[in-house]
Parts: sequence; C-alpha cells; structure tokens
Amino acid sequence: MATTNNQSPTTKPQSKWKVPLLEANLGAEEMEVLKRVIDSKWLSMGEATEEFEHRFASYLGAKYALATSSGTAALHLAYLALGIGPGDEVIVPSLTFVATANAVLYTGAEPIFADITGDNDLNIFPSDIGAKITDKTKAIAVVHYGGYPVRMDEVSKLAEAHHLFLVEDTAHAPGAEFRGKKLGTIGDVGCFSFYANKNLVVGEGGMVVTNDEELAGRVRILRSHGMTTMALQRYRAGKPGYDCLDLGYNYRMDEISAALGLAQLDKLEGDNLRRGKLVAEYRERLAGLPEISLPFDNHYGKSAYHIMPLLLNGFDRNSFIEKLREKEIQTSIHYSPIHLFTYYRQRFGYQEGLLPQTESVAAREVTLPLYPTMGKDKISYIVDAIREFV
Repeated sequence: MATTNNQSPTTKPQSKWKVPLLEANLGAEEMEVLKRVIDSKWLSMGEATEEFEHRFASYLGAKYALATSSGTAALHLAYLALGIGPGDEVIVPSLTFVATANAVLYTGAEPIFADITGDNDLNIFPSDIGAKITDKTKAIAVVHYGGYPVRMDEVSKLAEAHHLFLVEDTAHAPGAEFRGKKLGTIGDVGCFSFYANKNLVVGEGGMVVTNDEELAGRVRILRSHGMTTMALQRYRAGKPGYDCLDLGYNYRMDEISAALGLAQLDKLEGDNLRRGKLVAEYRERLAGLPEISLPFDNHYGKSAYHIMPLLLNGFDRNSFIEKLREKEIQTSIHYSPIHLFTYYRQRFGYQEGLLPQTESVAAREVTLPLYPTMGKDKISYIVDAIREFV
C-alpha cells in the first residue's frame, strides 16, 4: 500500500519544526465521536464500523466497503480474495510504499515492477505494463501517486484485453476522480489507507471497496479468522455459535478508528479542496525556477493532492534537504524504489537500470509540507528558503 511514513534523513520531533511535513486536521468533531464510542463500551467491529463502511461506500458510489486494520491488510485481503497465489505475477509500480509489493509476496505470488511515465507523471506507465504481461500475470495493481489518477482508461483496456484483475491502491487518493468516477471504484477492487498521514486519518486503518458481491463476501470472511459471524451479529441474534470457513486473518478495524473515520469523512471534501488551493499557491510561487520541476502540471482527472512533490534539476538533494532543515522545514522522499531495497535485491537479483524513469525521479524527488490546516504564510516561508538555496 502506498503509505507515506518515510521521513527525511534528518528527522526532528514534530514540535521542533517551524513547518512540519504534515499535520492532521483533528478537533472537537473527533472528540465527540470518540466519546460516543467510549460511552457505548463496544470497542471492536460494532455500529461505528458498520456506519463507516456504509457511508464510505455511499460516498464513493460503490456497493461494498469493508473496513480493515490497515491499508496493507486491505491489499493483502484483496489479492487473496482474487485468488492470487504461488505461481502468479502481479504488475506493480516501484515508486510507491513497499506495502504495495509486499502484500503480493504475502500471497506467494511475485510482484513484477513497471516503470513510471516520466518527470511530469509519476504514475505507472501503461505501455510498460503491457510490456511486462506474461502468461503468469494474474493482476495489475496501480497506485494513484500523490492523489493524481493513473490513466485508468488505458490500464482498464489492458486488463480487459488480457483477462487480468485490476487492483487500485488508492492510499493517496480518497475523493479523487478519473472521468467522473471516484478512484477505487474503477478496477475490480480498491484499497484505501487511513494511516496517520493520509487525507482521511484514523491512526491505523484501511478499507476494501468493490462492486463484486462474491469478492466482498470473500474479503468479509478472510478478515476475521474465516468466521461466519462477528461478535455484533451474535450479540444481536442472541446465538453464540459460529463456523470457520477458511484460514482467515485478524484484520478487523476497531470502533475508535471507525468513529474517527466518520468524523474525518465529513471533512474530506473540504480538506481536499484546501489542499488543492495550497498546491496552486506552491506552483504559482515556484514558477520560473529552472532548477526545480513540479510534476503533474496540467494533469488529467481530479486529484486528492495528498503530497507536494518536486524534482531537483542539477542540485544535490541532501544539501537541499539540509538547507530546509536548517530553516526548520521538514521534508520527505516519495519514494525510494522498492526494487532497489536490500531485501528485493537479494531475493530477486534486481540491479540499477531496471526502471530508468523510476530511478531518475526517485533520486531527485523531495516532498514539501502539505496539509489542510497549513497557512499560505508557511508556503511563503518555504518558497523563500528554496529560492535562497537555488
């Protein structure tokens, strides 16, 4: 899952930063829903979880939404429910958080990495997906990097032509759209993360979304030990018995996370709108600097503006990050390519040069602070520091 928890090389406690990388928009609304959960004395998979699932599905225009303990758990369940396993291949991007590929490995299948489009589009490149399809390919997993939609029309055609499942890792993009459809509802299954740095935050949590009744039923069974009924159902029915139909997992969401999700869902559209305005401010103030490129210029679709990436042209990244650190501006990197991590090198023998576009971008990318409660004065401060450096 495309989780964004990697910090800059010189991380300081958030309280020490003049401009932190992120800041959750939490307030009285969240305190109120938490109080309701505490008062109910029901702390796992109860009415708050049911309501969160129902409202999230309704918001996306999907038939089924199933809450999970994390975005990684959502991906693992999705792959399992699609029948992906040993001997299968799943095409994934490498410029993403490692969970996107790790969850494939959990099933016994192998992730096959495809390159990104280029400096202006950091999403997986449909043409390279096509080049990586083999008779072992079972699915394509796309990541909507930074909240910007993948070219879903092209990827959907590839999946349909080759009879492949299409998984959307939508960790960055709740509320984003491609041609009027919410991301996460275009493929066979969408997987969301509600980690503490996401647009919709609950601390730890995720969601599997699908319009396929059979797939939803499979996820529902697998996320809770393969059990036929949950505690809330048995409580309502007054019948304590249950059966186990499969080797399932403990991937349930707790009631506290679900309650936070309900409060955060009410804020999502407004927060995404605010993020978009801040990104526009960044773009306007950083315009005209040849030393910097800003990806996703004039991008198609509606973004969720999860992060603010920039690419350095001809400057040492560590020096740039250190300069901003001296100004107490926190930065991050999204991402170190998965295929060049030690584990993947040792297991699969990957070497530099496998994905030229991914590797070029990954060596030059720096993520600037972006969060809905951020003021434009913070952007002015950051831009002044950048202009001073370049």
